[in-house]
Amino acid sequence: MGNKKIFILLPDGIGLRNFAFSNFYKLGKNYGNEIVFWNNTMFSLSELNFPEIKIENAKTHPLTDIYKRAKIEIELNLNKKRANDSIYDSYKFSASKKGIKNGIKYIILRIIIAMNNSNNGLERIRKKIGVLERKTKLYHDSLETLKNEKPDFVFCTNQRVMLGIAPLLAANDLGIPTGTFIFSWDNLPKATKIIDADFYFVWSLYMKNELLYYYPNIKEIQIKISGTPQFEMHFDNEKLEEKTIFFNKHSLDINKKYICFTGDDTVTSPDDPCYLSDLAIAIQQLNLKGFNLGILFRRCPVDFSNRYDYVLDKFKDEITSINPAWTPLTESWNTILPQKEDDSLLSSIAEYSEMVVNLGSSTIFDFIAHKKPCGYFRYNQKEQLNEKWNIHTCYKFVHFRSMPNNAPVFWMDSPIEIEETIKRVLNSDSNEVMSNAQKWFEKINYHPPQLASERIWRAIDEIINSN
Repeated sequence: MGNKKIFILLPDGIGLRNFAFSNFYKLGKNYGNEIVFWNNTMFSLSELNFPEIKIENAKTHPLTDIYKRAKIEIELNLNKKRANDSIYDSYKFSASKKGIKNGIKYIILRIIIAMNNSNNGLERIRKKIGVLERKTKLYHDSLETLKNEKPDFVFCTNQRVMLGIAPLLAANDLGIPTGTFIFSWDNLPKATKIIDADFYFVWSLYMKNELLYYYPNIKEIQIKISGTPQFEMHFDNEKLEEKTIFFNKHSLDINKKYICFTGDDTVTSPDDPCYLSDLAIAIQQLNLKGFNLGILFRRCPVDFSNRYDYVLDKFKDEITSINPAWTPLTESWNTILPQKEDDSLLSSIAEYSEMVVNLGSSTIFDFIAHKKPCGYFRYNQKEQLNEKWNIHTCYKFVHFRSMPNNAPVFWMDSPIEIEETIKRVLNSDSNEVMSNAQKWFEKINYHPPQLASERIWRAIDEIINSN
């Protein structure tokens, strides 16, 4: 194994944590590979002493975004029809009609969808995107880079970013094999696969079957089951901060037990501050009964809003906010980049909390890696910021259908049930829930989870050798 040049394409910052801040690079080097990051992020990998080729002034074709939006909506329409399931409509986002420019784009989008709302139409749109992206400067620059560098394989860290299309097209046109990583456990039902590649790296057999279902043109031999590197940090003791140091750094009380609340983004959970408030009230009530509890609040890494401020101020004795180590480089959400130290931060929060509570977050798997249970809120607030939003719709999303029949979480169906849930956890009445959560984790992510990077490198080696 090894002695091959591998390009790791970072079309945006999403792949930094999995493939730059993890042991992925070191492991690949140990196998003898020459690894070059093809870097379109605003983070300079020279800080980590990693070889990189910066992609400068990358832009997609002006029409690609419209065709991408059409592609997503048509896929969702077809999935809805095939499955006879209206949940796919919930994945659609309305395009803005404000202003003349957006109004024209919206009309064009509706026309494209109307003319291509079929499997054949979907294929026409896919080919059209390829034609458009081959006209871009990004495509021609990518051709030159690949001709000069001659990599043996190009691996894209994210399947849903338009800026990854042109570089992979260039690689394909030069006969260089390509692969892309399916970034998240909920991405495939949402029709977010924007990038076409020769090979697809997925978390699990479950995700492999999803990929074959949603994209029947993909052959089984093209899919590699690897797991995801995002959970590897929880099995690396070097990532874990010593408890006393962690508590002192964040002004925590070493004698308290803490419940972690992890926030979602403003679209996924607009009423998150209200759920945090409900949790804080439950903690107050428990403390009046002789408990000594606090809350560790970790907001969503891309949420820099002030929507929690009034709750944090009202319950300052109960809540300690520990913000994710993510940095916004511009106002755009996809330029909010993780810092290397966030791995240690999240791992330590999970280790030193009694449990995590949230609304349907995948952090259940971060915490079960530390043998800590999760509670999901499952009730609507009486006064909602968005009356069209419904928490019960969230739990009907397709990725939750992977959940075992035996509950892997504590369901909290009213504010009253929060207190009882916490008491059960503190009384060690959570073994069954944690066992079910572990089974869910094993279903959606290939185990052992700490070997994901190794499996990716072995798969890449097999692909190169077979070619």
